Amino acid sequence: MDAETALELVKKGAALLFLDVPQHTLFGIDTQIFSVGPNFKGIKMIPPGPHFVYYSSSNRGGSEFSPMIGFFIDLNPSEVIVRKWDPQEERLVKVPEEEEERYSQAVKSLEFDKYLGPYTLSQYGEWKMLSNYITKSVIERIEPIGGDITVIHEPDILENGPKTAMEEALSEQLKNTNVPTSDDMLKKRGCYYTKIPRLIKKKGVVSQDLTSLNLDKTSLLESILMKDYGGTEDLLLGELQFAFIAFLMGQSLEAFLQWKAIVHLLFGCTEAPLHSRSRLFTKFMKVVYYQLKYALQKGQTDNNVAAKGPITLLDDSFLSSDSFLHHLCKEFFSLVLEAPVVDGDLLSWTRRLKELLETSLGWVFQQNNGDGVFYEEDDEFAPVVVMTDE
Repeated sequence: MDAETALELVKKGAALLFLDVPQHTLFGIDTQIFSVGPNFKGIKMIPPGPHFVYYSSSNRGGSEFSPMIGFFIDLNPSEVIVRKWDPQEERLVKVPEEEEERYSQAVKSLEFDKYLGPYTLSQYGEWKMLSNYITKSVIERIEPIGGDITVIHEPDILENGPKTAMEEALSEQLKNTNVPTSDDMLKKRGCYYTKIPRLIKKKGVVSQDLTSLNLDKTSLLESILMKDYGGTEDLLLGELQFAFIAFLMGQSLEAFLQWKAIVHLLFGCTEAPLHSRSRLFTKFMKVVYYQLKYALQKGQTDNNVAAKGPITLLDDSFLSSDSFLHHLCKEFFSLVLEAPVVDGDLLSWTRRLKELLETSLGWVFQQNNGDGVFYEEDDEFAPVVVMTDE
């Protein structure tokens, strides 16, 4: 990149000015993560639009790390965001408005230019594929009070005892962490995710009809789309992307559970993908394809900087052949690939996702044997037969 082009990007791109961040802190923006050096004061040349910033403080030697803290931002061209490190809380905090304006002008005058690392533009395309449905309104609708997303704010989620290897590891990390946890930090400040029931229960509906409603979640999907998203499909996909980023990069267990709930809802539909909502499901397949493609690449290529930090949520239990995802994909692939009539784009993206999982994870999706039964007796994700109360 020549000097003229670089200067233009510096002027038009947004910037993050982070003051007094300790050396060895793990810092990430979007798909980029690195260890902070002694002269680090932020990032420049950031493309306008939504981004996710996340970081984890370390001990003096850089060998132990606190749980990740992250927040979404929607940047305008040439905008400067200013944060200052609070050594007591070990997190970034906002500065007074007058101080922010002064620092912002200093950044625009290039006074901090040599202390700001450039945004890696070659990775921006990858980030766009993970965040193309996230808008300012999506962020404002879901983000918690204060904006910070961290498992430290989610103590009640782990209260009932860990259920998976991932939750076990998170619970252990929280017990052993030395991160300062003031009363303010420990208050539950979860995201405002849409509530998605796992099981449909309706008074006055006979058992047979309830069973049908739970076998095909199309009616639940329609209800949620109208009630919570005003009929706008892209808002649902935006929340799916928000949750995925918050759990994979921000290491939020609450986000993982929401991502899982939305995936379970959409993969649990049989009428909508083939008839009423083919366009939504084509976009859903594309979103999940790029999410899992990135997650699989990240798991294989994590460098030592990221690997020595806080634990990752994307563990073996999540991508094992008996995971919830494998079961859901198996049934959905069968539905789409064996349908007599199906949307061409939906069929194409379903095949791409199936091939990705087969080649990257070695997953085997057995063919329908004629009776449509794939589940074992103790399968958590087997179809639900609902009995009404006497």
